[in-house]
Amino acid sequence: MRIGELSARTGASTRSIRYYEEQGLLTSVRSGSGQRTYPEAAVERVLLIRRLFDAGIGSRTMSDLLPCLSDPAIRTPWLSDRLRAERERIVAEIAELTGTVAALDAVIGDLAIPGTPPR
Repeated sequence: MRIGELSARTGASTRSIRYYEEQGLLTSVRSGSGQRTYPEAAVERVLLIRRLFDAGIGSRTMSDLLPCLSDPAIRTPWLSDRLRAERERIVAEIAELTGTVAALDAVIGDLAIPGTPPR
């Protein structure tokens, strides 16, 4: 299938699909005229890639994880450990951002214009 059909079937933009290829997350075959063509399995691959991006997994980490995710026969405890480590990284980022919000709230409170209601 061509990139436009893959885009329509997955909801991923053609630009995103090209990015996935650039990052080594997806492969295509070039036709004689240079157009990208994708196998049917690319639909599931793109849906998985989008799911991982939604889960906060970056493309570098994803390239390490995709072989294990795509082939249940080669899944090992390493995969679970790596996904848990990514979760811990995201939880730490949330904690850091929560502290940043609290600091900003304090600045807003300290610098509030008298008579202006708090937001």
